[in-house]
Amino acid sequence: MSKRNSQAAKTAARERLRQERERQAKRDKARRQLIVAASVVAVLAAAGGIGYAVVQNNKPAYWEAAKDDKLVKPANTTGTDGTTIVIGKSSAKKTLVMYEDPRCPVCAVFEQTVGPTVKKDLDAGKFKIQYVGATFLDKNLTGEGSKNALSALGAALNVSPEAFLEYKSAMYSKKWHPEETTDKFKDDSYLIEIADTVPALKGNAAFQKAVKDGTYDRWALEESKIFDKDGISGTPTLKMDGKTLTGSDGKNAPMSVAEFNTALEAALKG
Repeated sequence: MSKRNSQAAKTAARERLRQERERQAKRDKARRQLIVAASVVAVLAAAGGIGYAVVQNNKPAYWEAAKDDKLVKPANTTGTDGTTIVIGKSSAKKTLVMYEDPRCPVCAVFEQTVGPTVKKDLDAGKFKIQYVGATFLDKNLTGEGSKNALSALGAALNVSPEAFLEYKSAMYSKKWHPEETTDKFKDDSYLIEIADTVPALKGNAAFQKAVKDGTYDRWALEESKIFDKDGISGTPTLKMDGKTLTGSDGKNAPMSVAEFNTALEAALKG
């Protein structure tokens, strides 16, 4: 082979190599662009997913949204928001204020032990009862049973004060009151099952509809604000003329009939 032919072959070989390198560079560039594009899509998708999750998480929970519901006041209430519940003979000169949370186990024990005596004295006209419903255990224990039960009590109060008292007593009974960590009162069907033990509420279509529709949910939220505003630290708490009725320990509510009678007698004289 001549020198010229050898040089031409080398030149051709170098040209082929140059062209191959250019093609490889283009392929590498295209691959990088695809990787970048895919990464951008992945980032955008992730961002979109995160954004969606954030939007979902920021949507108000049911009870948070209920704050903006129309306020429906139960019958047999007074006050601007219908949150004043006073039951008893108008001739009674004294008023016993009772703060209770539906999920409260101590309230359940109080109602089971002292409740019948309270009802007997109420019927005898010794005092009127002002009931204040609390829902702080939903926050402390997490859940919604206190709020949901208070809303159902509003539906019972709309039927009659007597239905309200009987329903409240049934809620706190040994048969129906759950452990405080078991949020059974969040279930409307359970609340209606309890209500069926109260003659005025058994099969009461209007009452059941109010419970299922959450007619008094907003009212329950407004009612529970009184407990917070009054600075009460726990339930049950009993007050008369601004003074707290306590048992023998001088701190907690009277948890026996004897202690209640002693505390009440002193309060009625005060």
